[in-house]
Amino acid sequence: MSDNSQIFFNKKILIYGLGKSGLSSFNFLRNKNDVYLFDDNPNLKINKSIKKKTLNFKKLLKTKFDIIILSPGIDIKKCKLKNLLRKKNKNIYTDLDVFYSFYKNVSLTITGTNGKSTTCKLLYDILKDQKKDVRLAGNIGTPILSINKISKKTIFVIEASSYQLEYSKIFSSKFAAILNIAPDHLERHGNLKNYIEAKFKIFNNRKRGAIGFVNKNDHLIQKRIKTIKPKLKLVNVDTKLNNLILKKIRNKYFLSRSNQANLSFVLEMIKKFNVKSNKLLESVNKFKGLNYRQKIIYNKNKLIIINDSKSTSYSSSKELLEMYKNIHWLIGGIPKKDDKISLSKKYFRNIKIYVFGKNFKKFSKDLKKNAELKSFKNLNLAVSAIFKNIHKKKNSNNTILFSPASASFDSFKNFEERGSYFNKLIKRYINERKII
Repeated sequence: MSDNSQIFFNKKILIYGLGKSGLSSFNFLRNKNDVYLFDDNPNLKINKSIKKKTLNFKKLLKTKFDIIILSPGIDIKKCKLKNLLRKKNKNIYTDLDVFYSFYKNVSLTITGTNGKSTTCKLLYDILKDQKKDVRLAGNIGTPILSINKISKKTIFVIEASSYQLEYSKIFSSKFAAILNIAPDHLERHGNLKNYIEAKFKIFNNRKRGAIGFVNKNDHLIQKRIKTIKPKLKLVNVDTKLNNLILKKIRNKYFLSRSNQANLSFVLEMIKKFNVKSNKLLESVNKFKGLNYRQKIIYNKNKLIIINDSKSTSYSSSKELLEMYKNIHWLIGGIPKKDDKISLSKKYFRNIKIYVFGKNFKKFSKDLKKNAELKSFKNLNLAVSAIFKNIHKKKNSNNTILFSPASASFDSFKNFEERGSYFNKLIKRYINERKII
């Protein structure tokens, strides 16, 4: 156990939020503390053992707690307990803090606006190929406190979002990286400055020997570094891979600049584990990437179809818009606050934009100066319109780019459900032979 091991022992604790993270925190802490739960939604379906420990709003306000564990999805400025949380800010912790208080294991923690999951998965795969006991956790899908059978040799690869880092107080990682920063989640953080501060909390509470990795070519990161003095060694990662490295990589997944940038961080961080270069290349060349992230799902007869459902901002869609020609861009969902597109007009000449869902006015305001937009009630109708257009020009190359540049919650549970639905639509068109 670490020096902070007593923080979460014999305490009265409130877990706020009954999502995966909150429930894993409850299960982890319940035998060591007096733990209660609360969620803004009183109608959640939960099992009996959890229901017994779930407080209603009135009872909660009459109860004093030593510690509050805040789930990442809780916005302290808008939630039901906002007044209580403002008063008890020093008592708020996260599941990352709980994890760190109990385990000294080597961890590699990744944050940034784009590329976190891909970078984490590649690090995980490389270490797994080296027969290391490595676990992948955090924002990528598996709550950190749900990991079991941990030994001293277990290595953690953790994806950390700004939501998780925002209220963390003691969490520390031996190796920590900020891949990039672009305006994102401003509806939660209020402004870009607060968002950047949340990201840079990954470098707080450094221990001896800790190393931070930052993007040498990201002006927002470099500007922030000049104003602070992180208490750890910093490695500036050049995200422009040199030709000698690129020649050895046969994996087409790394043709895109963003994935090359992700790879550059992996190559720097993995140096600390003495992986032989030939073994490292083997892992990189067989890497398949993650679903719904720049994933080519069809490439035949002059037609490329890309599922990039993970895209929730213009910055995450930008590179693909620059890479391909004759693009039919599917965009829609809940746009991010103050999100702006910085794409040269020359690229817009190659793009037709199909907006699905209710927020056509917002997208039109952002994009109408550069391109023609068409509005559709739902994704199905938008896809149908694309294929009608493509059939009119059978002999030309076309790219269908599903990169929504927005959150999915208007019509889907998450980006995975949205991506899966798109795949099913395309599969139906293939089966019905509507694809040329």
